[in-house]
Amino acid sequence: MDVVIVKLDHDMIKVNLKGEIDHHAALVIRQNVDDYIEKHKIKKVLFNFNDVSFMDSSGVGMIIGRYKKLQNAGGRIGVINLTPRIERIFQMSGLFSLINYFNSEKEAIDKL
Repeated sequence: MDVVIVKLDHDMIKVNLKGEIDHHAALVIRQNVDDYIEKHKIKKVLFNFNDVSFMDSSGVGMIIGRYKKLQNAGGRIGVINLTPRIERIFQMSGLFSLINYFNSEKEAIDKL
């Protein structure tokens, strides 16, 4: 699992994910994102799933945890580029009731 964090604005980052999000990868993502949020006072996180080939319940938990962390700080989370398989996981787990899904990075930047 590769995690690349790109700062989009003074309080917004994009997290480019690549590979499989299993238990181990979810821990790495959580630690990297949480450290960045705290260090740079980030309020908005956009997860880019373009290169994610697999995600299990650990990935769902990681997303919910970041949602709660940011919600408590007045922030928000969004996602882009869900593959059909990952989109189905989001639907089945109810993540779409918490997380905004955007059609493009530009839309996410404008609306998040």
